[in-house]
Amino acid sequence: MYYSEVTQKVISYIESHLTEDIQLDSFPAIIGYSKYHLLRIFKQETGRSIGEYIRQRRLAMASTLLLNTDQSILTIAFSLHFQSQEAFTRAFKDVYALPPGKYRKIMRTIRMTEEDELMKESDKLKGWTLSGTNSELYTIELDSNVVHTGTRSGLLYSKEEANEQHFGTMMQGFQAKIYKGKRIKLSCYLKTEDAYKSGAWLRIDSSSGDTIQFDNMYKRPIEGTTDWNQYSIVLDVPKESESIYFGVLLYGKGKVWADGFRFEEVSEKVPTTNMLTSEILPKEPINLDFSEE
Repeated sequence: MYYSEVTQKVISYIESHLTEDIQLDSFPAIIGYSKYHLLRIFKQETGRSIGEYIRQRRLAMASTLLLNTDQSILTIAFSLHFQSQEAFTRAFKDVYALPPGKYRKIMRTIRMTEEDELMKESDKLKGWTLSGTNSELYTIELDSNVVHTGTRSGLLYSKEEANEQHFGTMMQGFQAKIYKGKRIKLSCYLKTEDAYKSGAWLRIDSSSGDTIQFDNMYKRPIEGTTDWNQYSIVLDVPKESESIYFGVLLYGKGKVWADGFRFEEVSEKVPTTNMLTSEILPKEPINLDFSEE
């Protein structure tokens, strides 16, 4: 389960035109749906209006420009279509709790003090571990240059030796206690570069270690180079569940950035994406005497 075609087209267009003047009235002609339909579906699936999403992404881009360039605050404000430096400062402070100038100064100081440590421990992200069938061919690290929201994203990328038979994953796990008997949705933002195949994944294990619910986006992989988009997985957490594992995986070569992981309880009206459903198996054995071709 992931965003509908409508929402994905809207997000893709926004991501490609963040520094341009985006007019909501132009979306129907560009995306191919009525304005009312676009606004309703986008708000329903993302929890934000299109205008709120654009504002959030522009502020995230502003945080990156403040940290990685010497552009003036006024230049950044106007390039991201804020009416004035004052309006930009108010909006930025609402999200980052600091005015742009102070944010730039503090974050650059923090970055300088952390840079050496990050280089030494680039494969160590708090709470996250590197795993997979060939984890030695992959690396995970923090990235403060490519972000969706906030100041950092998690990056998983391959080494030259990796091929289509290998995969690595950036993952973590936690106890299933608070979600037992519920249906949950994992959502996250992912961005890829030259990825053979990539995607988010979610697994529910029982106390005996058996996997009882699972989805790794195998039938809907992310391939090649893609901009930020949100992807979702929905699974049930049966009462016999003991642990929950999740993350992002990468088959073969490439890079995948991850940001904004989120868990939420959903109703049974939301269909699951479980790959281990009984529908995968036939209702009864067939061709027992091998007479059927």
